Amino acid sequence: MVKMVCFECGQTNRVPQERLTAGPKCGTCGAALIEGKARELDAATLAKAIRTDEMPLVVDFWAPWCGPCRMMAPEFSKAAASLKGKARLVKVNTEMHPQASASFGIRGIPTLIGFAGGRESGRQSGALPAAQIEAFASRVG
Repeated sequence: MVKMVCFECGQTNRVPQERLTAGPKCGTCGAALIEGKARELDAATLAKAIRTDEMPLVVDFWAPWCGPCRMMAPEFSKAAASLKGKARLVKVNTEMHPQASASFGIRGIPTLIGFAGGRESGRQSGALPAAQIEAFASRVG
């Protein structure tokens, strides 16, 4: 069983390993747990996902005014689709959630942070193509 937080309602779900690629849904609200796309999170949901998720989590800290962030956004989405069932990719808007960027010591954006087992397991700054994002995700998990 793999534990993961629902990004819609915040409930923790347990998904059998063999069902990770079969489109598992939240037992509480019915939302998809593994979507194959990058998802925007708030600071509270991010904190719960970091503590709870047993699947690697890759977070893109970004801002709407940042040119490199906007340039990387479609690449991040491609990587999220490619990594469906292997890692969950999420985005945190540093303008809307400055406390999240402060708590993780974000000094420049875009910055990717990978989490596995409730701990930071990798960090990379700067815009990256999808292949490098996928490689980063495989290293952190």
